[in-house]
Amino acid sequence: MGKKKFRPPKGFRDFPPDIMLLRKEVLSRIERVFQRYGFDPIETPILEYWEVMAGKYGEEAENKLMWRFKDPWSDRWYALRYDLTVPLARYLATHSETPLPFRRYHIGPVWRHEDPQRGRYREFYQCDVDIVGSPYPEADAEIINVIDSVMKEFNFSNYVIRLSDRRILKAILEIELGLKDSIPIYRAIDKLDKIGLNGVKGLLLKSGLSPDDVGKIIDIISIEGSNEEVLNTIESKYGSSKLVKESLTHLRGILEFVEDESHIKIDLSLVRGLDYYTGPIHETVVSKPKIGSLSGGGRYDDLLEMFLGKKVPATGGSIGVERLIDAGIELGVFKLSKKTITQVYVVVMNEECMRYALDVVKALRNAGINTSFDVTRSKEEKQRKYAKKLNIPILIFIGDKEVSNNTVTIYVRERNERLEVKKESLIKEVKKHIP
Repeated sequence: MGKKKFRPPKGFRDFPPDIMLLRKEVLSRIERVFQRYGFDPIETPILEYWEVMAGKYGEEAENKLMWRFKDPWSDRWYALRYDLTVPLARYLATHSETPLPFRRYHIGPVWRHEDPQRGRYREFYQCDVDIVGSPYPEADAEIINVIDSVMKEFNFSNYVIRLSDRRILKAILEIELGLKDSIPIYRAIDKLDKIGLNGVKGLLLKSGLSPDDVGKIIDIISIEGSNEEVLNTIESKYGSSKLVKESLTHLRGILEFVEDESHIKIDLSLVRGLDYYTGPIHETVVSKPKIGSLSGGGRYDDLLEMFLGKKVPATGGSIGVERLIDAGIELGVFKLSKKTITQVYVVVMNEECMRYALDVVKALRNAGINTSFDVTRSKEEKQRKYAKKLNIPILIFIGDKEVSNNTVTIYVRERNERLEVKKESLIKEVKKHIP
């Protein structure tokens, strides 16, 4: 009988140190961008009562994708958080004293019972920013500014922030086609990137729409041109609708207030799958690799009313860390060159030198230098091989000679250079060579 293989559940992953070090760096830099724009952190539980989550995301999400379970010690149903937006709404209902506008960020894991594939996992991190309490385009522009700044922070260049407004398509469907329930149409269009234009046509025809109506919908979502040309085309064709006019004014306001319009594209084929979006929506994609959206978001002016009993406008965006990193690695934006956080490894030649070595280790750590040493009493060669495997940049050798002379021998890997220095000069010398 073969050896039993142990692995994480389907759609879940382990992260070895090299990946984890990259993830922590990416998350830290994203957080610094959020803070630079004046957003404050919150945290919510990974679990919410089922009734908090139910009725907020749409039928497909709640029936197929949400992890829920019954507490074996009570009759309460719970759900793992599906995103960080509905928990924000619940948070504000719990903490009703929160002053508005509320600029919050939240970084943490969420869970969805997805079919695992490239760029799609059952556990993944989201980095969210939201502004609660403003109905104005300045707030939407601020969210887009943050996302754009994150992409620039990591030197992505081949990205597009797609921007639309769900109210435009809704109004056009009602004016042109007399359709009152636009949600099934949104869901079909939302699959455009996965199944292509013909696939969307097929879904729309299956929903009972006539070929003529389907053709009109395809024409609407295929409008091309510069941002102003697209907005002008929509206005000339459908400007008689008050809702369309309001939406176009809001979109023009967003474009006016963003810091940089160069990566933004008005795209009516963008609908976003979640039911709680009520107005402007956006997502970030890269031309390659084809990995799905790296961020998504929009305005959800009705969601908070479900919890607060009054209408409170809100807008936000969410960056998917897994896709950002996966795309970045493939594009060469991120490199997995760092295998350990250790900057200095102390090679102890024999047991008699250990006390002296520990004094050196303590001095290095007190100076803020990440330091490790051998705890297995291995031979010198084995210690050197271990440090080389982890690509630790600096080694310090301590043997009988160093103890007798009150010195240390420093090896700098990048230069393949050894030097013996007095113990009191250790910190100054090591800091010269830390990458």
